[in-house]
Amino acid sequence: MALLPAPVTYSYSHRTVNANTLKYISLLTLTLQNAILGLSMRYARTRPGDIFLSSTAVLMAEFAKLITCLFLVFNEEGKDAQKFVRSLHKTIIANPMDTLKVCVPSLVYIVQNNLLYVSASHLDAATYQVTYQLKILTTAMFAVVILRRKLLNTQWGALLLLVMGIVLVQLAQTEGPTSGSAGGAAAAATAASSGGAPEQNRMLGLWAALGACFLSGFAGIYFEKILKGAEISVWMRNVQLSLLSIPFGLLTCFVNDGSRIFDQGFFKGYDLFVWYLVLLQAGGGLIVAVVVKYADNILKGFATSLAIIISCVASIYIFDFNLTLQFSFGAGLVIASIFLYGYDPARSAPKPTMHGPGGDEEKLLPRV
Repeated sequence: MALLPAPVTYSYSHRTVNANTLKYISLLTLTLQNAILGLSMRYARTRPGDIFLSSTAVLMAEFAKLITCLFLVFNEEGKDAQKFVRSLHKTIIANPMDTLKVCVPSLVYIVQNNLLYVSASHLDAATYQVTYQLKILTTAMFAVVILRRKLLNTQWGALLLLVMGIVLVQLAQTEGPTSGSAGGAAAAATAASSGGAPEQNRMLGLWAALGACFLSGFAGIYFEKILKGAEISVWMRNVQLSLLSIPFGLLTCFVNDGSRIFDQGFFKGYDLFVWYLVLLQAGGGLIVAVVVKYADNILKGFATSLAIIISCVASIYIFDFNLTLQFSFGAGLVIASIFLYGYDPARSAPKPTMHGPGGDEEKLLPRV
């Protein structure tokens, strides 16, 4: 008697549901992190009252990130103090060459975060959010030069749209007093007269944003080129980064603001909102490092696009931002370029795989 073939089944694991849930959590987290950080930085740098030193905020964010990552590494090691100490020694002290490699991005991230504060001090939140997307161009540029990676024709087209969109956004803010954020500039001027906030300089803000984009692209590709493949958890890698970033941060504080720190104190201008901003900046990068692996390029583009829209709408009500047709068109081009850059025409949609008992359920999971 011939045996009947095993029935064909669709084995949809509960992990499929979990993966889909994590994708939408990733979308929400990335959107809020991208939008709220830019708005919070702008508000903190232009509100009335004593202004805090941005170099000290960057340093405190590194301390917060270090403490958080040490706790997470301790949790990874089963909350065993001896294993925790041995793991730190093995990764950081016993492997000095790997640790030294992290010096470069440690310095880069300190400079980048300081530049982002300068940019947020001189550009309204909406313009800052759109302009900072130029990091897509710098990342692609370094990927081609350093990694010898070939870009698709659609990606080159996306980069062209990106540059056109950002140029339109910048021109919309410099064409006259009615364009851009006249109310926001007035508020910033009031804050400057009352609490020492920096005088608005759009060109300085633009150059700071461009510098941050350049450093962001370089740091991302550097990690991929030098540090990829190391069997080190994301939390331990961030411990290395923070340990090496803190000396650079201290140096930046005392080189740039040494006299003001000695005269007015390290924590001048700090209040609950500044501490919230420090924790947001520290936690934001860690959150993205975790959730980004669950989100594909389309979802990441959607999150960034939503963040731009949220920043524009919030700026209208919070900073009296004047949304012009030219700015809207430029922002639309940037949003379109984000989706186009992440689109791969050769990548087919994942399909459920039919198999009998013992098949590989991972094939049925959504591609993330």
